[in-house]
Amino acid sequence: MENKLFDVTALGELLIDFTENGTSSQGNPLMEANPGGAPCNVLAMLEKLNKKTAFIGKVGKDMFGTQLKNAVEEVGIDTRNLIMDPVYHTTLAFVHTYPDGDRDFSFYRDPGADMMLTKDEVSEDLIRASRIFHFGTLSSTHEGVREATRHAIDVAKEAGCIISFDPNLRPPLWKSLDDAKVEIEYGMGKCDILKISDNEVEFMCGTTDYDKGAAMIMEKYSNITLVLITMGKDGSRAYYRDMIVEAAPFLQENTIETTGAGDTFCASALNYVLDHDLKDLTADNLKELLTFANAAASLITTRKGALRVMPSREDVLTFIESRK
Repeated sequence: MENKLFDVTALGELLIDFTENGTSSQGNPLMEANPGGAPCNVLAMLEKLNKKTAFIGKVGKDMFGTQLKNAVEEVGIDTRNLIMDPVYHTTLAFVHTYPDGDRDFSFYRDPGADMMLTKDEVSEDLIRASRIFHFGTLSSTHEGVREATRHAIDVAKEAGCIISFDPNLRPPLWKSLDDAKVEIEYGMGKCDILKISDNEVEFMCGTTDYDKGAAMIMEKYSNITLVLITMGKDGSRAYYRDMIVEAAPFLQENTIETTGAGDTFCASALNYVLDHDLKDLTADNLKELLTFANAAASLITTRKGALRVMPSREDVLTFIESRK
């Protein structure tokens, strides 16, 4: 893979995740304003793995937008194409965490700055200077930002970037789930690497037989080289050419929350592709990719937040060794 200025550029949402953090003396819930949004979580983990990354997106020119810009720069992500909008406010999400660490979201985003990104604001040069271009569907929920996302994908394809897609389905953000399906299909039709969760496979393919779902996806979208399915407590699987490789999960007793686990997994997988290319992966390669990604995702569930607390390569390798 040729050398470029950036290893990965991602486009998408950058927002504040308000997470519960105890109760006040009056019995009110205390909320912590965490930097959030899948694309920058992915980039933050890649930075921890010594890769060079850049982000394309929009926040409000407000206290939260400033907080986000600082947090993203602090972990090393390039923000030359992070736009601060003087009109629209930074998007906010409120996350309710259940006892087992799973989450419910409510969003304040009608409109939020992240969905006001326009095609003209996307830096084509930045995309051309990247080895991988990564995106999700939260930047395709509304017409203007959808046009910006599709334009960015076209530029990336033309420049010969590897295209990576994580649908990251969040039902509350869609006017209808049929729209979500259309956008996920669009992404699948453009990407080389698809990282998808078990519930998203079920949503798209109508089956909980993930091997069958992956086969349906790869048959319909011959452009996809590598499909990675995350299955939570059941580990993950990779589908590459005619290979199916599975890796066991690293189950945690001290899970705090699952925020960022899928993003950490995704970043670890992209890091492996950057180091080994996509052309001739063996079953051993895929097992190694999945094992590292599962372990990294497991570690992030023991930490509050995601972007600022990504594990290092040493953390992950030490953790894998400790479980042998």
